[in-house]
Amino acid sequence: MLPDLNDQIEPYIWGDKLTRLGLPGRLLAVVLRFVYAMLRDFFSGQLTMRAMSLVYTTLLSIVPLLAVSFAVLKGFGVFSRLEPYLHDVLAPLGEQGEQITAQVLDLVNNVRGPVLGGVGLLFFLWTAISMVQKVEESFNYTWYVSKSRSLSRRFTEYLIVLLVGPLLMVTAIGLLTSIQSNTVVQWIMANPALGPLFVMFSKLVPYLLISAVFTFLYIFMPNTKVSLKSAIVGGIAGGFMWAAVAAIFTNFVLYASRTQQIYAGFAVAITTLIWLYLNWLILLIGAQLAFYHQYPAFLRSGRQVPRLSNAMRERIALDALYLVGRAFRTGDDGVTVADIGRHTGIPTIAILPILVSLEEAKLLKLTESEELLPGREMSRTRLAEILDIVRVYGETGSHRMPHWSPIVAKLGAELDTAFIDVVGEKTLADLLDEAEAAEKSA
Repeated sequence: MLPDLNDQIEPYIWGDKLTRLGLPGRLLAVVLRFVYAMLRDFFSGQLTMRAMSLVYTTLLSIVPLLAVSFAVLKGFGVFSRLEPYLHDVLAPLGEQGEQITAQVLDLVNNVRGPVLGGVGLLFFLWTAISMVQKVEESFNYTWYVSKSRSLSRRFTEYLIVLLVGPLLMVTAIGLLTSIQSNTVVQWIMANPALGPLFVMFSKLVPYLLISAVFTFLYIFMPNTKVSLKSAIVGGIAGGFMWAAVAAIFTNFVLYASRTQQIYAGFAVAITTLIWLYLNWLILLIGAQLAFYHQYPAFLRSGRQVPRLSNAMRERIALDALYLVGRAFRTGDDGVTVADIGRHTGIPTIAILPILVSLEEAKLLKLTESEELLPGREMSRTRLAEILDIVRVYGETGSHRMPHWSPIVAKLGAELDTAFIDVVGEKTLADLLDEAEAAEKSA
């Protein structure tokens, strides 16, 4: 039944039945494509599984994470400004949220450097950094990134998130507070026409801050380049999803309070776990939406790796090394996997295995900044070697040598000879020279 239903829906989503209806039809088709992709990814179970994993990590890391971040705020004397917003995050839990907030703040206040000692402080830092690493891995999954940050980048950039992030948030809160006390703002609030609008905007501020935090995480956390526009789309969608779910969850907590006699003391723990799970799930859904906004070509295929012919794989390998070699020779900015994907119009998930094979053969080298460089002197990189690596990469072999029919073995040898005759001894440097000569003569 489901395959039949899918066959009926697909012509409307991916076909031209809606797009032929003009602008409204095209807009509806785009919305349906995003909804289809998000529902497909949700029901695949990966996002929910990773959200649950992050809940477990949060329980282990919440105190060290807050302690490290709030220690910076204490040093600047602005810790008290962030407390009301911590209450807002846990507000959907009702009275339990206030209780949990007070307990978390007490725990953070009890964390002191002299009490912890050197080993304890290092353990707190390691636990907090492990939490951020887990978040990065989940974001890398949504952005189809196979490699995490290097160890040096991980340490420095994670510390930026832990130390600078809370400080920037409190600075934004301080600016909003100072603006509200401004004389002009006071006049606006006294105005019967503009006052209600300003009050409505001030009520939206917590949700806008949540959206801003989401946007910052979508830009900074994945180990790839995320466009600001896509991060904002995901951040706004995530922020308002959070607001909607918070309102629903508040009513759920009020209803569930009638059944606390069943769960007794476990009610607080259960509702807290559910709320943490929903927060992480919304964050990952927003990241997935930002990814699809930046790479709409993945809307239909999702995580399914496109099947490429051998001829296309050979051209990808040659084009990738050509682009890397040209950037290296001209001194331009380094080439990344995403750059090759944009240049060829092929999803990076299909390109990456080919680049990995070239890297393993020492023909490519990946830098700390995730840029690709030639793995050796380009005048020693033969095109036949590049193509030969692609032709045999992925071969698993068998328990014994294959036996070919004599006529097939003879034809295969002739094809190999013809292949070598075409590329000859030409190298990557020769290919770049030909391209430069062609550009000059054009």
